[in-house]
Amino acid sequence: MPQTLAGFLYTSFNGSGYRHHFASVSSGAAPFDPPYLQLNKYKDMAQVDTCNGHVLYRGCTKKAAPWDWAEDDCRFVVCNPATGKWLELPLKPSAPAIRYSHTAALAFDPRVSSHFHVVHFEEDYVANYMTGVSIYSSRTGAWSRGDSGMVEKVPLYFRSKCVFVGGIMYVIGELQHINTGNEYVLVGVDVEGKEWKTTRVPYCSRFCTIGLSQGCLHYAVANNEIPVPQITLWCLKDCDSKEFVLKHTASMDRLLSMTRMKYKVVEIHPDCDTIFLVSYGGATLAAYDMRHQKVGCILNLEKSTKRFLSYVPLFSEPLADADGQ
Repeated sequence: MPQTLAGFLYTSFNGSGYRHHFASVSSGAAPFDPPYLQLNKYKDMAQVDTCNGHVLYRGCTKKAAPWDWAEDDCRFVVCNPATGKWLELPLKPSAPAIRYSHTAALAFDPRVSSHFHVVHFEEDYVANYMTGVSIYSSRTGAWSRGDSGMVEKVPLYFRSKCVFVGGIMYVIGELQHINTGNEYVLVGVDVEGKEWKTTRVPYCSRFCTIGLSQGCLHYAVANNEIPVPQITLWCLKDCDSKEFVLKHTASMDRLLSMTRMKYKVVEIHPDCDTIFLVSYGGATLAAYDMRHQKVGCILNLEKSTKRFLSYVPLFSEPLADADGQ
């Protein structure tokens, strides 16, 4: 039976490392019990991505601040919290010395296959733009590398948001123009690392997000600065389209007057035109129904929150490895 959105995984950070939390937005949601707790060899774990009921973590065997984690001390772990199954990935081969990587994502679609991919984007240390990807396939149980197939040079933000739609992994990047300023784009790559594409987004803002909703890629922005603060929601109808369509525009006046806080968009509901916003400082999570122009649930969060990931349980699918198990 298809499941709906249960809530959001998020982290807070203090001097001793990451603390993991779950914000439930469903009254019937089961308690979230991450299987990675069984992996005692890791001193710290970072939540990286979620995709169709699976969760991607990155574990470090040494106690260090996240920005000091060395590649040789880290491993990716994919788990299904609903079934308690997890799979530790082999060590990723080192990238060339002039490349680094802060952005990784999980690609999994149970309607197509029980296998998954992990996509790790690489950037040039000096020029600071995306140069290629390392991709893990659970079907082969191995990593592969590929260079970028783009002519355009696109830098990524630190741990940019990624979304897997229609066999393509999308990530938000930024084109830097000398004369006309910066332009935000979506970079798309297939799970073989062979097909690359860029799509311009309709409104440039660092406080935006992308998400999979109702089977399509969506793009949402909350603008607190213009005379009438507003939220806009856009949709990319299909993977071959190069143009976003505006779905909804809504005033933020009521939300701002209720909480007296400014907000940024962090997630989009997978089944409807509801977006989720987090207050600056990360203390409050609010839902806003764009179709009916209504403020939904408002939740108090832990302080110093980071990295919100939507979670929809998947109870029926095994976690496939290279042996098909």
